[in-house]
Amino acid sequence: QVQLVESGGGLVHDGGSLRLSCAASGSISRVNTMGWYRVAPGKQRELVATVSSGGITNCADSVKGRFTISRDNAKNTVTLQMNSLKPEDTAVYYCNADVTRAGRLYSTSYWGQGTQVTVSS
Repeated sequence: QVQLVESGGGLVHDGGSLRLSCAASGSISRVNTMGWYRVAPGKQRELVATVSSGGITNCADSVKGRFTISRDNAKNTVTLQMNSLKPEDTAVYYCNADVTRAGRLYSTSYWGQGTQVTVSS
């Protein structure tokens, strides 16, 4: 089995910063793309940012220039540094990882439990 454990999040004021971290553990052969998604109140899930195993990143237009995604392949962790936060960034943030488990030839998508980010105006 594979687990994604998130940390970080919380309550900040408009313009503040937060850092989210996520660690993948378990029977892992390879962690492929990792990323963060969010679900805001009354809205559908949206991609925030992803990073491939080779370090190629992709960010939503709404967070470009403010959020930075990075990963540590040796530790199977992904971090989302969020600066200049806005009230519209308020959401539950979910870590996602595409993982090839040990002994298997295909990959499976796993999700963290979610962490709340609230930005007050």
